[in-house]
Amino acid sequence: MASTISVTDRFAAVAPRPVKAYARPAVELTVVVPAFNERDNIELLVDRLEEALGRTAWEIVYVDDDSPDGTAAAVRELSQMNPRVRVVQRIGRRGLSTAVIEGILASSAPYVAVMDADLQHDESVLPTMLETLKRDKLDVVVGSRYTGGGGIGDWNKGRAAMSKFATQLAHVVVPAELSDPMSGYFVMTRAAFDQSVRRLSGQGFKILLDLFASSPTPYRFKEVPYTFRDRLRGESKLDGAVVWEYLMLLVDKTVGRFVPARFVLFALVGTLGLALHLGILRAMLMAFSFPAAQAIATAVAMISNFTVNNGLTYRDRRLHGWKFVGGLATFCAVCAVGAIANVRLASLAFEQHYVWWLSGLAGAAASVVWNYAVTSIVTWRK
Repeated sequence: MASTISVTDRFAAVAPRPVKAYARPAVELTVVVPAFNERDNIELLVDRLEEALGRTAWEIVYVDDDSPDGTAAAVRELSQMNPRVRVVQRIGRRGLSTAVIEGILASSAPYVAVMDADLQHDESVLPTMLETLKRDKLDVVVGSRYTGGGGIGDWNKGRAAMSKFATQLAHVVVPAELSDPMSGYFVMTRAAFDQSVRRLSGQGFKILLDLFASSPTPYRFKEVPYTFRDRLRGESKLDGAVVWEYLMLLVDKTVGRFVPARFVLFALVGTLGLALHLGILRAMLMAFSFPAAQAIATAVAMISNFTVNNGLTYRDRRLHGWKFVGGLATFCAVCAVGAIANVRLASLAFEQHYVWWLSGLAGAAASVVWNYAVTSIVTWRK
């Protein structure tokens, strides 16, 4: 006999569940703070945000790259007393841009702010930035050091000039009339982030530049002035590697749609290695036979290329200790095969009556592609 279901039961099966009332209001703003060795600044930044944001429903998400000074542990300790505070601890990977991306993805708030952990960004302008974003229905509001009323504080002439030059370079990939595309201090809507996130390169430390260059449609934005403050505690992370990562981001956003940025840099290092090879060869010919001089020059160039690529092109996967030695061995083995392919392809092209220089270029191109493709899998595999 078939069972019967009452109308009431049938309605109950499809009716939506009642909405639960939670004690805490939904978070409106998530402040994402990438951090590395910033333990001494953690609590002070939270205190300053408490004062600045007042009654706003906000939270702070520190994204810590496994700092050796115990930054993540300090954030967890603070979060036991302050439910606004959370931490995402990343192990085995680093990078400011990717830290910001993961921090925003860990949030459910409709608005997100990004600022540094070093207290150099003026938190008192954050409410103005958020209000401007909502009132004018914008995608992004940028804290700018270079718009009217902003400033760079007590920077020396060298750092100020470098910042200005980097800002001019940024306009190669960001056509928007941003006065400070290098800013690390901004507020944006979740929707604006979502439309760009899958296009982001995650290279370097200038996530705002990456966002503007990756958006499929131009962002609606405004800038709010602030004065950059001096660091009170800890050490600056600005060094030569940061500059290199910035250049990698520019390369990626300029030619990345056609060829990988790593390949461009790998080829550039190879070109410099060729120049080094010829210089060593010329010097060694004064004391050795040509075969011996060629062998020495080849060995020096290979070691140089590997070391530079390990430190720069593959900085995020760089090898240390015995892994460095093993990586050098695989790199040399792969390049040796590439050299054989180079000679073979160039010879075949020459036999087909191509001019000598075109034949040589064909062989060199094949060698570079081979070396890059195989070493990225074998030597610097993820």
